[in-house]
Amino acid sequence: MDKFTKLTGVAAPLPIVNIDTDMIIPKDYLKTIERTGLRKGLFAEMRFKEDGSENPDFVLNKPAYRNAQILVAGDNFGCGSSREHAPWALLDYGIRCVISTSFADIFYNNCFKNGILPITVSPEDLEKLLDDASRGANATLTVDLEAKTISGPDGGVISFDLDDFKRHCLLNGLDDIGLTLQKSAAIAAFEQQNAAARPWA
Repeated sequence: MDKFTKLTGVAAPLPIVNIDTDMIIPKDYLKTIERTGLRKGLFAEMRFKEDGSENPDFVLNKPAYRNAQILVAGDNFGCGSSREHAPWALLDYGIRCVISTSFADIFYNNCFKNGILPITVSPEDLEKLLDDASRGANATLTVDLEAKTISGPDGGVISFDLDDFKRHCLLNGLDDIGLTLQKSAAIAAFEQQNAAARPWA
C-alpha cells in the first residue's frame, strides 16, 4: 500500500448527502475481486447517461476536475452496503482523500486499508472547503497528514483529528498484511518453538 504523507491536488466538490456505496460503485461492477480496472465504474450512474455518453454536468466530467485527487462531499459519505469495491474504485480513479462531516463506519475503516485518507470536519469547515473546491482549476488543497491540516488556495488552514494508529498506518503505508509482516521475525520464532514443542502438529 502506498504511503500517505502530504497530498496537494485538485479537490472536486460533491455536496450530496448520503452518497452510498451503490452510488460510488454500482452492483454491475462487483463481479471482480481485482482492485484495478474499477475507475470506469466510479459514480457510473451519475457520470454517464443511459446511452453510455458522459454526463457533462457531473463534476468529475468537467475539465477542471477530471484529475481530482480529493473529494469534498456531503454528510454520511459511504453509507449502504459494506462493499470494499467502493474505496477500490475511488483509488483506481486517483482519489486519495475524501473530506466530509461524517462517514459510514465500514467504508471509513476500509479507506485506511486501501491507502485513502477520510477526513471528518465540522459543517462550518466543510462549507469553506466546498467553496474552495468550487473554484475549478484553482481548487487546489494541500492535505498534510503529519501535521493533520488542510490548506486552501487562499492560505487558510483547517486542522483535523485522526486516530494515532490509523495515522501511523497511512504514513507508513501499512495495511493489514503490512502490519502482520512487521511481526514476521516473532512469528517465525514462534513457529520454530512450536514445531520443537509439538512435532506432531
